[in-house]
Amino acid sequence: MGTLYIVGTPIGNLEDLTRRAVRVLGEVSLVAAEDTRVTRKLLSHLSIHAPLVSYHSRNWQSRLPSILDALTSGDVALVTDAGMPVVSDPGSELVSAARASGNRVEVVPGPSAVTAALAVSGLPGDCFLFLGFLPRRGKPRTSKLQSVAAFTAPFAPLIIFEAPHRLRATLQDLLTVLGDRDLAVCRELTKVHEEVFRGSVSQALDYFAEPKGEFVLLLAGADPPSRPEAPSPLDLDAASAELAKLKQSGARARTAVAQVAADCDLPRKIVYQLWLQTTV
Repeated sequence: MGTLYIVGTPIGNLEDLTRRAVRVLGEVSLVAAEDTRVTRKLLSHLSIHAPLVSYHSRNWQSRLPSILDALTSGDVALVTDAGMPVVSDPGSELVSAARASGNRVEVVPGPSAVTAALAVSGLPGDCFLFLGFLPRRGKPRTSKLQSVAAFTAPFAPLIIFEAPHRLRATLQDLLTVLGDRDLAVCRELTKVHEEVFRGSVSQALDYFAEPKGEFVLLLAGADPPSRPEAPSPLDLDAASAELAKLKQSGARARTAVAQVAADCDLPRKIVYQLWLQTTV
């Protein structure tokens, strides 16, 4: 049984390809590529002449059996046009099927536009939400953004891939749905015209009047919801005094708690705890 290698390829600068990746690509009997034309250029640069077969979002179902068949007699490498396969690219089905067939699956880590953009953005990197490419149409795109509007893991950024011809529409939707937050826009990472813009969403709309290149957007996360202030000792004392009077007069717990919670503007849970502690 052969091994399926998940191989990360450069997102721009060919010098970022690891030596392990070069070795694996030179040793496998087949390379499954998102676009064989793109991967052929990479292999030619490395003087590697491994057989190529296309494997992408439109043909993976029909291509899967032949790749699994190739794994019965040799090793196969899965690559995407740029970066790590499976991350916002097809491949998860092949990985699952290869494992189910008893094949070994190994990852050959490499460049990733997600982590590269996060590292250079200056935004917090302890936690983030990766959305990949948003829907192309306006209504599904805004619906997707609305679904993550409340993502408030401490200031964690949202990371989005975008093509140049949709950049301005996406920025406008970000502004409309999520507000004028801080933003980092990474363009053409690791390439000759690499650029990192920092500012607000509205400033990015002004800056990118005629977008060119491939983009990674990093939108600052929403501020965590503010916690209500803890009741003051005076409020608690006043509530306790009122509860004592009601308990002494024979009031039932539910009635007394509801009345004091409303009168003192306190949560019922806190007032009920005070009721349990009240003696007469």
